[in-house]
Amino acid sequence: MTMENNRKSKENDEISVIYFAGGCFWGMEKLMQSIPGVIRTTVGYANGKSDQVPDYQVVSTGRSGYRETVRVEYDPGKISLDALLFSYFRVIDPTLENRQGNDRGTQYQTGIYYVDDSSKETVMRIAEIERERHPAFKVEIGPLTSFYDAEEYHQKYLDKNPGGYCHIGANEFKEATEMIVDPGKYQRPKKEKIAEILDKTAFSVTQKGDTEPAFQNAFWDRHEKGIYVDVVTGEPLFTSSDKYQSSCGWPAFSKSIDDNTIIPLEDNSFGMKRTEVKSRSGNSHLGHVFSGDRESPSGTRYCINSASLRFIPYAEMEKEGYGYLKSKVN
Repeated sequence: MTMENNRKSKENDEISVIYFAGGCFWGMEKLMQSIPGVIRTTVGYANGKSDQVPDYQVVSTGRSGYRETVRVEYDPGKISLDALLFSYFRVIDPTLENRQGNDRGTQYQTGIYYVDDSSKETVMRIAEIERERHPAFKVEIGPLTSFYDAEEYHQKYLDKNPGGYCHIGANEFKEATEMIVDPGKYQRPKKEKIAEILDKTAFSVTQKGDTEPAFQNAFWDRHEKGIYVDVVTGEPLFTSSDKYQSSCGWPAFSKSIDDNTIIPLEDNSFGMKRTEVKSRSGNSHLGHVFSGDRESPSGTRYCINSASLRFIPYAEMEKEGYGYLKSKVN
């Protein structure tokens, strides 16, 4: 069992490190292993207040102050810290304290622990976005003060025990593995800048959750070849290949370009139970998603406000920096 708090891997100075506590560390490690660009993961115990060197028996009492934590080494040239952070938030409930899934106890408290100023800045920026999405925010955020490797039998536990307990679903592992859009390329501007770059309608829709009139918006009946991106950040969201003519009067898509770019949130406004969708990096209100749509090829309808989108014609995708997605547009 070792303790460490260094940022760089001893083998490669270009590898960065971040620490995630997200409930049971078996599932969180598996999630991080699933993300292309992650080099190595290690499960262990972080930031405890006890003077005793922690082991699983000590930590599982819930009295040591240590959190079940995953040390994630990643290549920032292949995956951004933004992507890791958003993937982390996608599988936890940030409103809970000292529990996740079926697990209860202080060892299951969620937390993000950084080891350098650059990582701190990114963590704080993403945490601000995530706070906006939830009625409460209980995730610990702070510097790493200590980390001890867990016992060997805990390392890569779900690889060794494929049927082992995990509070993270198989589909969430699949989404992480199939991530194609890195949010680090599409960072949200400062709020005052957003007000400057958007017109009145786009600001009202994306920042206040308003809805533009049906059949009186730019893209509801447009079918030119290309992609649709978040008007605030430029993050790619949908392709013309997945757009279909809907009687709803707003742009309708049967699926997203990358499931990771869409954030679903429960919406009980106006006496209805719906699922709102927001953009990952910008937290822009996009619209709603519905299932069982007979007009949709997939049965799913992403009903999106035109004012939330910017259209990039296929012929301009390379010039605009979206050439890596041209194969997604038929």
